[in-house]
Amino acid sequence: MKRLAVWLLRGMLVLLLLLGAVLLAGYLHYQGAAGRHYAINDPPLQLPTDSHAMARGAHLYITRGCADCHGADGGGAEVMDAGPVARVVAGNLTPKALAARGYDADRIAAAIRHGVGADGRPLFFMPAGDFHGMSDADTAALVAYLGTLPEQSRDPGRGGLRPLGWVLNMLGKFPAFPAETLDHRPRPRSAPEAKANATYGEYVIEVCRGCHGVDLRGGLQHGPNSPPSSDLSPRGLRDWRLEDFMRAMRQGLRPDGRQLDPFMPWQSLGQMSDLELRAMWAYLQTLPKD
Repeated sequence: MKRLAVWLLRGMLVLLLLLGAVLLAGYLHYQGAAGRHYAINDPPLQLPTDSHAMARGAHLYITRGCADCHGADGGGAEVMDAGPVARVVAGNLTPKALAARGYDADRIAAAIRHGVGADGRPLFFMPAGDFHGMSDADTAALVAYLGTLPEQSRDPGRGGLRPLGWVLNMLGKFPAFPAETLDHRPRPRSAPEAKANATYGEYVIEVCRGCHGVDLRGGLQHGPNSPPSSDLSPRGLRDWRLEDFMRAMRQGLRPDGRQLDPFMPWQSLGQMSDLELRAMWAYLQTLPKD
């Protein structure tokens, strides 16, 4: 019995050492990624002051999902607490809060389009890939709009990976820093003419790729309680018509009348204009069917 107890104790110690080694490796991997610095040198923004641009910025803030995470007032919020995996927060975007963290207009633009903070380090879980192609004019309108938000004093605290998240991140199962996968070479960005066609739809639909995948075929899961995202290709929407798509985006209802999963932010996306939604639908029809 004593010999068995000794072997059991040794086995437990070995398992604990292995677990500790895996956790340490995951932690070091995470800290290495979090500490990397990125130089963002996009052309400086020219901030507009006219009412049309401010309205455009407000429209983008709502329809591109900024308000879903940061709050309608921009004061920030906890987005997700996934227990041992991660805590995700969206920071306070009101002017004084941004300035206190070292953000000017171009650094805000870098955060939006590159997922890089004012200190040059990657932002945790910031879906910058959805906005990487946002035009300079739209980005400037959005940044200018943020400058008009009434001050809010909320501080959602710090987010980041937790022990299980360290390991999942190291294994490539829980990407933490979208900045790692983006092209950070400086370049001017422009948008196609706003028409209800596939060309403009491709520009608008960028905001959907973070959840539905680069090819928009879905199957991605973004949280412990979220369903796999839907296939938006003609294969996945084979029984849908334009009217069904518009209804889903405006009312959150499928063609058969069932409610979309709450994880789908149709309330914000549904505030897009008819032109934007029709353009998105036109683009979806151009995707491969197989």
